[in-house]
Amino acid sequence: QVQLVESGGGLVQAGGSLRVSCAVSGRTFSWNVVGWFRQAPGKEREFVAGISWSGGMTYYADSVKGRFTISRDNAKNTVYLQMNSLKPEDTAVYYCAARRVLGIATGEYEYDYWGQGTQVTVSS
Repeated sequence: QVQLVESGGGLVQAGGSLRVSCAVSGRTFSWNVVGWFRQAPGKEREFVAGISWSGGMTYYADSVKGRFTISRDNAKNTVYLQMNSLKPEDTAVYYCAARRVLGIATGEYEYDYWGQGTQVTVSS
């Protein structure tokens, strides 16, 4: 079993920055990819970014490319999402998720474990 706990959400003004964290715990080698998703009110959950645990390969949604950076600290078993140049449309609950299978995937049903989410609100 894998547990994920997000932290670091909050309220920020448009143009500002915020970093959210995802602490991953569980049996070693139980996950190979960690992804960030978000869900805004009335909308479906969407992929934001993903990182492979071993090689550190990354992949981003077009909507956040150039503004968000995903990274990991293997020693701390933590994945970070640095969000810069935030826009009001980035407002959502941000979830991290872990995937057992190799390869970064963008579909939520391709992830096996989920955190509880953290709210990010960007004011205009």
